[in-house]
Amino acid sequence: MVSSPPVRHAVVVEDDADIRGLLVLVLEQLDFVVTEAPDGLSGVEAVRNTNAELVTLDVNLPDIDGMEVCRRLREFSDAYILMLTARADEIDRLNGLDIGADDYINKPFSPKELQARIRALFRRARTPAAPAEDSRQTDELERAAVVQKSLLPRETVRLEGYDVAGAFRPTRSVGGDFYDWYQTRDGMHLTFADAMGKGMGAALIAATVRAVMRSVADTPAIDTAFASASATITSDLDQSGSFATMFHARLDASSGKLSYIDAGHGLALYIPAEGAAQRLVSAGPPVGILDGQHWPAAELLLEPGDTLVIVSDGVLDAHASLEDFIRNVEKAARSEETSDDVCAALLELAPVETAEDDVTAVVVRRKPDVQH
Repeated sequence: MVSSPPVRHAVVVEDDADIRGLLVLVLEQLDFVVTEAPDGLSGVEAVRNTNAELVTLDVNLPDIDGMEVCRRLREFSDAYILMLTARADEIDRLNGLDIGADDYINKPFSPKELQARIRALFRRARTPAAPAEDSRQTDELERAAVVQKSLLPRETVRLEGYDVAGAFRPTRSVGGDFYDWYQTRDGMHLTFADAMGKGMGAALIAATVRAVMRSVADTPAIDTAFASASATITSDLDQSGSFATMFHARLDASSGKLSYIDAGHGLALYIPAEGAAQRLVSAGPPVGILDGQHWPAAELLLEPGDTLVIVSDGVLDAHASLEDFIRNVEKAARSEETSDDVCAALLELAPVETAEDDVTAVVVRRKPDVQH
């Protein structure tokens, strides 16, 4: 008889209903049973009643502030406490006060980063041995892996003056990671996405995302195309109770202009030939979180020698901090001669023996001008 994994409880203490809903979705994807609390006092009681192992705690609450909630929790609970703040001055206070919190993250936050922080917290504790898998579960993972691999592009991008490569390394726990690209008359279109969840459900959602994004390829404006696609995708996500983070870009090869939309992904880096790497920030939440959401497009210019790197949260999870992640990704991009080699180096940042999630990378490099 196969034993069930232990149930983990989490409490979300947040007065903003939209943010609270997003936090609940993120935690449920990590297999927590989640209790919501709109203020500090009810949050303390929720932790007491559920014996929660994780608490996400907003600093600004309508009754008592998050720091006081943290102090009260530490009187009876050893739960991991992850504090959320929207103001820089509060970050200084959190750094300077020994209030018993385990970590903090500032708003607006990336769901990827939040999940990575939570995984890092729970790696500090001893975890029980994984239960044996039954044959039905194994069969589903195998079928999901086939679907997931089928989503990867079969064609190689051959753009004069560019070097484009992608790499994907699955784990045994199949998720919804995928990337897709195809050449156009002017350059290329690229989509990088992660449908939250595991197994066949996530793989099928990823397949839907890929198909829908390809269906809007002929829509001239990227923001119009993305709005149309996201509306279609959201209906499928609503039925599954899931959401998808996405990075979608269109490259005009002759000019180097890259138009892009980041919907909750937050793991794309622009690495210029000269100067520091820049993390491309999200334009809004993941697709499927809010009805009627609009994601504005942004642009950057890929000059000769510049590189765009997009990775999955499997790479972020392997790092202790966002700063370490950015530094090591930039180092990998600058140390290798080809995009294929950069992808290989990026996968090595998340060693296969310790990686808890799929590891995916895409690199778009504009080749330096040849000096005669």
